[in-house]
Amino acid sequence: MQKTELPLALEGFPFIFFSGFTTLVFSLLGWPIPALLGLLLTAFCTYFFRDPCRVLPEAANAIVCPADGKVIVIDEIDDDRFLQGRARKISIFMNVFDVHVNRVPLTGTVEHVRLSPGRFYAADKDQAVLHNEYCALTLTTPDQQRYAVVQIAGLIARRIVCRAEKGDQLRSGERFGMIRFGSRVDLYLPLSAKITTQIGQRVRSGESVLGFLEMPSIQENVA
Repeated sequence: MQKTELPLALEGFPFIFFSGFTTLVFSLLGWPIPALLGLLLTAFCTYFFRDPCRVLPEAANAIVCPADGKVIVIDEIDDDRFLQGRARKISIFMNVFDVHVNRVPLTGTVEHVRLSPGRFYAADKDQAVLHNEYCALTLTTPDQQRYAVVQIAGLIARRIVCRAEKGDQLRSGERFGMIRFGSRVDLYLPLSAKITTQIGQRVRSGESVLGFLEMPSIQENVA
């Protein structure tokens, strides 16, 4: 999972180059209005695929935000799809103007990567969770706690990019993929997670702290 030296996601280069080349052609042909539209499209693509550096939290057990956007769900649920048990769930909605590069919330080893095709409902709606296309990473932390981070496609998001593979050891805050053009990320955490963020809060990937993962007790380890 290599990162380009430029502050842009690798997946954006084809869009930026194509729109830039089209703008140049329109300019050479003397078509000012198409050239202006092409220039605006090039600027939008460059802005959308930006990948800024972020300052990671120093706390070792901090749950790092996986996506830029707005927190729309904080709940405790029965999860039978990813963790198979009670879990704390946090959902973050990314609009088209947010940074769409996703980062690892907690250091861990990838157990499973599951891509499930589906529909493309608006990502901020409840039906998106059950029916939209998604890619789910299940990871195990060094202290053997499991969690899942799920990239969910949205109404106009038609491409989920996940560079992580089974067996990868990922660091907290590390980039692992992105979703193109509006979407959401759901985070499923063990009940030991203490959530500190709030619904409606704006958060930033790789920088905002959503909560803290408590270390399992000695009694739990022995059991």
